[in-house]
Amino acid sequence: GIKCGGVLSAPYGNFSSPNFPGRYPYETECTWLIVVAEGSSVLLSFSHFELEYHAACAYDYLQVYNGAARDQGNLLGTFCGRSPPPPFSSAWHVMAVLFRSDRHVAKRGFAAAYRKDACGGQLTGLSGEITSPRYPESYPNNAECRWSIGGGSGGGPLTLVFTDFQVEGGQGCGFDYVALFDGPTTAAPRLGHYCGSTRPPRIVSSAPHLLILFKSDFNIGGRGFKAHFYSAGECQEVFTAIKGNLSSPRYPEFYPNNLKCQWSIQLPPGYRIKVFFLDMELEGRSSLTGGCDYDHLAAFDGGTENGSLLGRWCGRESLAPVTSRSNQLLLVLHTDRNTAKRGFSIAYVGVVPMNVSCTRTDFHIQIPVQSLARLERNRIYLGTPSCAAQVVGRNFRIHTRFDTCGTESQKRNNTSVIVSTLYIDFSAGDQEDIHQYEVQCEPKKKEASVTLIAGPDPSRLSQAENLVDAQQREGGATDAREIKSQDTSDIVFISICILAGLLMVIAVVGLVLL
Repeated sequence: GIKCGGVLSAPYGNFSSPNFPGRYPYETECTWLIVVAEGSSVLLSFSHFELEYHAACAYDYLQVYNGAARDQGNLLGTFCGRSPPPPFSSAWHVMAVLFRSDRHVAKRGFAAAYRKDACGGQLTGLSGEITSPRYPESYPNNAECRWSIGGGSGGGPLTLVFTDFQVEGGQGCGFDYVALFDGPTTAAPRLGHYCGSTRPPRIVSSAPHLLILFKSDFNIGGRGFKAHFYSAGECQEVFTAIKGNLSSPRYPEFYPNNLKCQWSIQLPPGYRIKVFFLDMELEGRSSLTGGCDYDHLAAFDGGTENGSLLGRWCGRESLAPVTSRSNQLLLVLHTDRNTAKRGFSIAYVGVVPMNVSCTRTDFHIQIPVQSLARLERNRIYLGTPSCAAQVVGRNFRIHTRFDTCGTESQKRNNTSVIVSTLYIDFSAGDQEDIHQYEVQCEPKKKEASVTLIAGPDPSRLSQAENLVDAQQREGGATDAREIKSQDTSDIVFISICILAGLLMVIAVVGLVLL
């Protein structure tokens, strides 16, 4: 029967737990939705706080949401006990506060105040967007806005990227300007001081805090600016190792809302990148369009979003591996303002570029030295270490007969094939790291293939696909001549068989005539 909660739409106000400063009632749940003018943010602070304590806040608790309540992606924190929550600034014009009590132990509760902030504020998310007042309309005169970014759970350096910039110019930027500081206050080292219509460069802080100060004078304005920030580590990483793992922020817990995260995989020239989706659960498809219009993960061939789109995924799906066509691949996660899920876990492995061919009697394997520049030739072998590669020109080469190097004959789909295993040993120190590729030849057709069978984690990566495509089978004129010369043994063998057959026919005819 207790009335509490509601929509708070005034520019500023106060609210408190039921009966405050008396003890709040048992088994009560209240939700306050604070809505201010669009384009503004909500500043929330607590003057008193006393709830029943539990290490995990499982009994009585208060939750603060950066947007609508009950969406785990919007959750800024859960609080109980006597330590008040820190001041909060919303990333947009809506904030929600939820209070719940159980049937035992009541305390005095809390008192809170909020106000609309036209510009500036404290931003604690892993990523977000910042705009000047009234953007893209002309910003007001005599404005001063401060955005303090940091203090969240990410803890890594911050990157700031301006996507639009038009501020009154002038020598020394003495009129209207944007100043950036490498810390939470203006006492921190200055990272830049900008005005005019040229976009500032990408800024990276050295600490997990960044202050943005915008000032305008009494006349002459401009369109202002638009920028986005993200925290390195969970939300922005570059991978250069031959194999690795990555996951969405907070995985396997719900990822935050309002994210744009990027993971760039950059391997040596010649490599391709194979991505395995170990687990994925994002917000589902749009019921109107059937597309991934809300939260989604996209993969691009190359180092930027201008590259070819390899895939765009959402929902809860079991996905086949994806292989890039170049030595760089970019993964981008977009999340909107609501409905967060568990996220994703991904493993990748660099696929070594190689050319595999065969005759009726031999395997021929060729790998560019530049793709394995740090490896000795004896760490690349077929079947057994005694069948190590040789360095010929700019390539590692293995040329071996089918009756050596651990090859064996098998029946697959009623077809006789010759199979062996190519080992590439990337081990360093005590860390064993051996990649295995199955090489296969169908002698009758003289067709070869290679399949990655052990890379990031064989126990988790049960799927493997044929890694030889048209590009890998194409070789230069030199390779063509080599393969042609390699096939001369087949021609000689066939000629001998024909000659032997003719001699047998002549002998039989001679015996008959005698």
